[in-house]
Amino acid sequence: KKKLKISGRELASVPVQVFGLDQLQVLEMSPERESCLRYRMELLPREISHLRNLTCLYVDSNNLKKIPAEIGTLSHLERLTLSNNSLSSLPPEMGALQRLHSLHLANNSLTELPAPLCQLRSLTFLDVSDNKIGTIPSSIRHLEKLETLLLLFNSLESLPEDVCLLSNLRTLWLGNNHLRSLPASFGELVNLDWGYNYCSCNFEGNPLESPPPEVCSRGPEEIRDYFLSFRR
Repeated sequence: KKKLKISGRELASVPVQVFGLDQLQVLEMSPERESCLRYRMELLPREISHLRNLTCLYVDSNNLKKIPAEIGTLSHLERLTLSNNSLSSLPPEMGALQRLHSLHLANNSLTELPAPLCQLRSLTFLDVSDNKIGTIPSSIRHLEKLETLLLLFNSLESLPEDVCLLSNLRTLWLGNNHLRSLPASFGELVNLDWGYNYCSCNFEGNPLESPPPEVCSRGPEEIRDYFLSFRR
């Protein structure tokens, strides 16, 4: 087998037989999104390191409280989804996942963006929405290939200038934080795809005090009116 999906309302652990499937490439242990279910697995076993050929690991909507350091041995991993769990931290060994290009961490209990994530040079998609993240480390500038960064529903009071060095960024969602201003160099994100109703750079739910000229000059005309509406 190269692809395996394990499902069940009472799923609380990984069957030990799985770790003998050394050719496995895709392992899915998440309920269907439409089902509104949540599985009960609290721990990803250290034996996950036996699956050296994994490229995709889906463990959304469980009750994971900890990710083992052995996750860093999965050198072929390209996609990892850990959304809707109970994670408050991530192991530094995740910085070794140099083929990882998509990481989903939405709806956990993270209070900061772990520094090891900023070592993932191949990352193109990062979703850390709906956590309690209050700061973004300056090392985020190392994510040179990042195209999508979702930061909605966090506790950000400021956005570091280093985010403006992510020259490949196309989608940046900042809605529902505590941002009062944007970096002066925000206009350097020239590849942002503002899209229909500028939803590719969402600002709603922030106490922004004035329309940043660097945004007004880059985005569509509606952007100026959007920011001015805050002052009415």
